[in-house]
Amino acid sequence: MRIAIIGPTYPYKGGGAQHTTELAHRLSALGHDVVIESWRAQYPAFLYPGQQTISAPEGTPYPRTHRRLDWRNPAGWVACGRRLRGADLVVLAVLSPVQVPAYLGVLYGLRHRARTVALCHNVLPHEHKPYDRPLVKALLNRVDAVLTHSDQQASLAASLADRPVSVAALPPHLPSTTAERSEQVRRRLLFFGIVRPYKGLDLLLRALPEGIGLTVAGEFWGGLDDTKALVERLRIGDRVELRPGYVAAEDVPGLFANADALVLPYRNATASQNVWLGHEHGVPVIATRVGALADHVTDGVDGLLVEPGDVEALKRALTRFYAPGEPERLRSGVKAVDPEPFWSSYTSALLGA
Repeated sequence: MRIAIIGPTYPYKGGGAQHTTELAHRLSALGHDVVIESWRAQYPAFLYPGQQTISAPEGTPYPRTHRRLDWRNPAGWVACGRRLRGADLVVLAVLSPVQVPAYLGVLYGLRHRARTVALCHNVLPHEHKPYDRPLVKALLNRVDAVLTHSDQQASLAASLADRPVSVAALPPHLPSTTAERSEQVRRRLLFFGIVRPYKGLDLLLRALPEGIGLTVAGEFWGGLDDTKALVERLRIGDRVELRPGYVAAEDVPGLFANADALVLPYRNATASQNVWLGHEHGVPVIATRVGALADHVTDGVDGLLVEPGDVEALKRALTRFYAPGEPERLRSGVKAVDPEPFWSSYTSALLGA
């Protein structure tokens, strides 16, 4: 089958780019003729207040990649669709409504000459804007099928468009680095990844037990000022280390080696790689029961689960984690993930859509 995937890949960074790249490799390994049509310029800089690209790839780049799409060039969107009229399947990786005008241009150029699937990492963003819903609705009503990563997202997609909607759990696409495993209890926790309001860092700072440290490593979506002010107000500056900025793949193992657990205090979520990332590096995960996070943590075995949005419940869980012998016991229950069955199910669902 001739398959085109339209989405971000290296030199773009982050989970969406890693997923696009790994998906292309997996489909190619199944014997399909796969090409990635990617971006030369994906967003205006003011819409993404962080580092968009990286100088070193986070995995193995896919060789048949074209970087010709540009948010400033509508003619290029239509031309991309025309180039893909000989494909059997065109997959649109939907990470943000900002991509929708370009994708509508691609579909216009394609003129229904290939089957099209919207692969929705998030049907709508966690922090909505007024234009998000009409844009996504317009896109979903113009494709042949939709693939989402959770039942909740599938229901949302079905409410926006009269199209077949399939569900496949987001498979692991982990960095190709070697974990540095440590058995020492360091009395330090880790918050990792882009800091956005829905991820609940403010809740974690308020819940941090006395005598426990916290490292926060990642880009701060809205700047550092609010977090610094909260840390100062709570008088925990001597225990909280802020490491703002993109974390390169080679720096990830050291961060996890210096933490007793990864904490994911999300207010809401769809799918995330972070539970698997923590387990791949040998650390338990303390997460809220939202989205797919709870599907990958076995409460009391390789981590702890807590209700979202509850500072006191999170504080009790963190205190329970540091009961004598508990960090060591939960660490012993952590197992590295086997990505093969996840990817087998995922590619089958995508091709079946």
